[in-house]
Amino acid sequence: MESVTFEDVERKVFIVGSELVENYTVYIIEVIDRDHKWTVKHRYSDFHDLHEKLTAEKKVDKHLLPPKKMIGKNSKSLVEKRQKELEVYLQTVLLRFPIAAPKVLSCFLHFHQYEINGITAALAEDLFHKGEHLLVAGEVFTLQPLQLYAITQQLRLAKPTCSNGDAKADLGHILDFTCRLKYLKITGTRGEVGSSNIQEHSLTFDLSIFKALVQIEISECSSKQINGLPSLKSSLATMSIHHSAETMMDILVPEAFEFPQWEADELETDCPVTAVIPAWKTLTTLDMSHNHISRIDDSVKLIPKVEFLDLSYNSLSLVENLQHLYNLIHLDLSYNKLTVLEGVHTKLGNIKTLNLAGNQLDSLVGLSKLYSLVNLDLSGNKLGQLEEIRNIGALPCLEKLSLTNNPMCIIPDYRTKVLAQFWDRASEVCLDCTAPTEKELDTVEVLKAIQKAKEAKDRMANTEKKTGEEARPSGSGALQPSSSSHSAAPCSPSLAQPASSSQGNNQ
Repeated sequence: MESVTFEDVERKVFIVGSELVENYTVYIIEVIDRDHKWTVKHRYSDFHDLHEKLTAEKKVDKHLLPPKKMIGKNSKSLVEKRQKELEVYLQTVLLRFPIAAPKVLSCFLHFHQYEINGITAALAEDLFHKGEHLLVAGEVFTLQPLQLYAITQQLRLAKPTCSNGDAKADLGHILDFTCRLKYLKITGTRGEVGSSNIQEHSLTFDLSIFKALVQIEISECSSKQINGLPSLKSSLATMSIHHSAETMMDILVPEAFEFPQWEADELETDCPVTAVIPAWKTLTTLDMSHNHISRIDDSVKLIPKVEFLDLSYNSLSLVENLQHLYNLIHLDLSYNKLTVLEGVHTKLGNIKTLNLAGNQLDSLVGLSKLYSLVNLDLSGNKLGQLEEIRNIGALPCLEKLSLTNNPMCIIPDYRTKVLAQFWDRASEVCLDCTAPTEKELDTVEVLKAIQKAKEAKDRMANTEKKTGEEARPSGSGALQPSSSSHSAAPCSPSLAQPASSSQGNNQ
């Protein structure tokens, strides 16, 4: 059998420098594992402790480590000589364990933070001790993409599940835990991980190892690195995706790139399709806030049971496709780029809570038929005209309304003028998180009385005007209908000239 040389192994180690810290020297170790590399810093005493444990546990030659010197220990020549000797020591020890490093060496070289075997071994041992307690307590368990990548690679490379010989570090402890876990949080990082060159957002991982997840939260990842998400459809009730998606389809239909023409199952269609995609039948809460989503695409067909949808802090300019969400009752579209709300009632038939804060709305046309709406947040928009409140003043269930940070808020007596638009329901509406006071309600009654008097006066004036026009002789100077329209209805008042103007012309 051919001997393994240092050049043949995938994991390599070098000491690339040193630095003086207080009164001792620290050696800078560079570890390379395939495409990944990282640095570790240790003083000579750390090497000595490592060697003591290795000689006791693994029968490493006790004379392999260069001896300790007390005189001139920080001199440049001694440091350079010792640096080369310690490098040879580490390389020799690493060759001694080509498949899996013992735990003490793994920790010394930070394999538990950056190397596949070390990461999975550390996680497995942690779950061996705490896993059952975490499952019983029902706590949210947090994993990093690097850890999920290591697990995925371990399974893909078909390496031994317990390569370092420690039963506590067996990969089976992880797989047993992931099969039963219900609440998972995956938090990535931007930039390099620790002292390594590892870019975590470029590491792909597979979620199909999770069989019972009810809730998942993913943040600071790329949708391209997430595999196996559709395998969670049978159990997932709540999904939160932040700083990770460009489109909703990337998350809800990752298979779409394979099938350009697809349709959700249980939906009839006359168009030819290349695939029928199963729906997320147990998903009731979807939070895709803080992403880069520019439209609500038709992937929402696949989430028919969703009741709570959060798309805040994206780049949406239209409210579309939400008619597919028959069960939707809470919708957050705050801090997007919405300017119009035309026909919103046709897409949000049963909505109870609607958050539109932080958009660019200057009109409320489109909200007048949201009859089930209870809570409405319109703060931070461009609403300047009090007349716009009439579009929501007749909504029978509205109880909470927020209009703060809109131009109309600087109008004198703004609160009472807004509350007056709700007529007999003014006392039931909490405006800007403050219930109406008795004084405000008294003022509202006065404003209502003035408004009713004005409307009565306008009706009377219109009635008198209509009566006068009907009683006026045909030759009194009013415009005569053309011969071709004798059987048509009388001219609209907006098209007729005032009588005084007509008489003036005749004179």
